[in-house]
Amino acid sequence: MAIDTVGALPDENGKQRLIVLEHAGKIDPEDIEAYMAVGGYATCSDVLQSMTPAEVIEQIRNSGLRGRGGAGYPVGLKWSTVAKAHGSQKYIVCNGDEGDPGAFMDRSIMEADPHRVLEGMMIAAYAVGASRGYLYVRAEYPLAIKRLKHAIKQAEKHGLLGINISGTPFSLSLQVRLGAGAFVCGEETALLASIEGRRGQPRPRPPYPAESGLWGCPTLINNVETYANIVPILREGAEWFASIGTERSKGTKVFALSGRIARTGMIEVPMGTTLREIIYDIGGGIPDGRTFKAVQTGGPSGGCIPAAHIDTPVDYESLKQVGSMMGSGGMIVMDDSSCMVDVAKYFLEFCMTESCGKCVPCRVGTAQMYGLLEKISEGRASLDDLALLEDLCDMVANTSLCGLGQAAPNPVISTLRYFRDEYMAHIVDKTCPAHVCPVSRKEAVR
Repeated sequence: MAIDTVGALPDENGKQRLIVLEHAGKIDPEDIEAYMAVGGYATCSDVLQSMTPAEVIEQIRNSGLRGRGGAGYPVGLKWSTVAKAHGSQKYIVCNGDEGDPGAFMDRSIMEADPHRVLEGMMIAAYAVGASRGYLYVRAEYPLAIKRLKHAIKQAEKHGLLGINISGTPFSLSLQVRLGAGAFVCGEETALLASIEGRRGQPRPRPPYPAESGLWGCPTLINNVETYANIVPILREGAEWFASIGTERSKGTKVFALSGRIARTGMIEVPMGTTLREIIYDIGGGIPDGRTFKAVQTGGPSGGCIPAAHIDTPVDYESLKQVGSMMGSGGMIVMDDSSCMVDVAKYFLEFCMTESCGKCVPCRVGTAQMYGLLEKISEGRASLDDLALLEDLCDMVANTSLCGLGQAAPNPVISTLRYFRDEYMAHIVDKTCPAHVCPVSRKEAVR
């Protein structure tokens, strides 16, 4: 068949480094022979025959790899916890429930290189002692689902999945489970509940899934991009991977670049690459002669970083310092035609709609915050409303049950931090500087 997958954006300035996306757009994702021709499954075979599980975990720990799903938790430490957990049955789960607006990193990886994800899961399962696994993929990704299922069948046919893999005592079975269509199912405890056939709602932690996950058994959960990093780390060595990136953020990160930018698409850059390099050297800058205003990272619960911080390095610590987060890798660029009050309202509406409703702070708090943002955008709000909005941000962030609620106020907090003048214009002057919000349309009528 023709190769119909998309790789990374062109890299005229040499800013990218393809590790996760090394095969994307270059090999036939539906042909296991094509994957094996570029060394596929050789690393797993070498691991199973020449390394102990403890040695594998040590390599991952020494590489400095952190979870690419958003939180940035050290992968080696998580694997070690699952490996040490007691239980006759252990599970491995791949979180492919990518639900952020503007995010398509995991989708592209699953569609372009499904065997790379499976091989990473196999190595991880061997390291932690898991014998059964699930790939939880949102149902809106039919091509990714089709190719993963096909890849599993091919791997089983070649003796690379199933009983006594590569002639060793290690056995593993993998299945694809379709996501329940809820953003909250990206949260690991809600995801596990969904796999078990229950309503996808978070539960308090501890116990953590590493000790009590699927059906009460120790369970390892990592996202698609995390598993896609495992093969090159073990193939090239932990020191090689650790030499890329920054002191505390190792390796590369895949981003989905979208919004008001000349070139949209997938990119993969070393940690520490600046926003300026990503937006201008790789993305081609802002089209139509407009001015760069802000970039939103970290998904709907991330933060908006203003032009003044365009030279911020993209790594876990630096993004946190400027009020945003890495997230799973969505990056939405905005120009001077965007109203930051409207942007905050858009992302908060998403979080409010996707709230599972289990805890009051998130269920009620996000709705109250959204109502206040509507008042501000319509020119009906007072300074007391603004103070109440800030109090609600603090309450929701500090009392919600799971990460969705805890991070939901971030777009509001970051836009208030850097674009308070726009809020004041809506409240005091009853106008929207970008002429986007209803208050400006009322002004035009008058």
